[in-house]
Amino acid sequence: MGIDQILQYIFAGITVGSIYAFVAIGYNIIYNATGIINFAQGEFVMLGGMIAYTFSGFMPLLPAIILAVVITSLIGGVIEAVFIRRMKKTSVLGMIVVTIGLSIIIRESALYIWDEQIRALRFFTGSEISSVNILGARISPQVLWVLAITAIITAGLFLFLKFTLTGQAMRACAENSRAAKLCGIRTDKMVSLSFMVAAGIGALGGCVVSPLTQTHYAMGSDLAIKGFTVAILGGLGNPVSAVAAGIILGLIESFSISIMPMAYKDVISIVILLIILVTKPAGLFGSRQAAALKDY
Repeated sequence: MGIDQILQYIFAGITVGSIYAFVAIGYNIIYNATGIINFAQGEFVMLGGMIAYTFSGFMPLLPAIILAVVITSLIGGVIEAVFIRRMKKTSVLGMIVVTIGLSIIIRESALYIWDEQIRALRFFTGSEISSVNILGARISPQVLWVLAITAIITAGLFLFLKFTLTGQAMRACAENSRAAKLCGIRTDKMVSLSFMVAAGIGALGGCVVSPLTQTHYAMGSDLAIKGFTVAILGGLGNPVSAVAAGIILGLIESFSISIMPMAYKDVISIVILLIILVTKPAGLFGSRQAAALKDY
């Protein structure tokens, strides 16, 4: 295996891992605020790509993507207000079942609106046949967009949570919701914001990867499983570590193709998930358990 082929596998793994990271970041943001795993997160990725594709038919690509992110964020907020907020006394397991039901409703609604046809946004720059040569490896310009936007989201999320008042309020709610309430923080608003941010990040991920992976009404289910695996691998409650965990899983899947049939690629994710759950439930990078999660 030459250096060019190794680099090809590395770039492919990082790209796929970045896609998983978009989903895992959403898992972690909502988990921090509510203590539940939102299995509808993969559907937000699908909605972002589908809505942007629809708008791109009669407007420039950038406004179409912005509208898709805004609309999907609003859908996330509505889901929290209509379903999650009204079920505060439901067990965590019950809430998870609700999110699975919501994912099915969103998926079937997407089938009704957009049918079974596979769609894809046009490439942000260049075209499907254009590529960039990096040490012999041929990389699509869209891959560079995926990597750049993943880096920007990761850095932006870190700065938001650490240095803004709203971000600090969200972290306070995750640490101790009762103490946050006593300090005057509206925890219900923080939960709504977490759903909207998670949905928006998922939608942006769906837009940026659509030219590479294409968009289909049923793609959310697979992404939900991969994103959950990455969230567990990185440690639930730590959105930034989800990026590193996503890249690790993406690299493992990418190099596995060189030694086994591609059909076994998805099995690897399940095996990794089971191994992590059994041997290191806190994840590779540890997990900050939020006391507020028990009280929501």
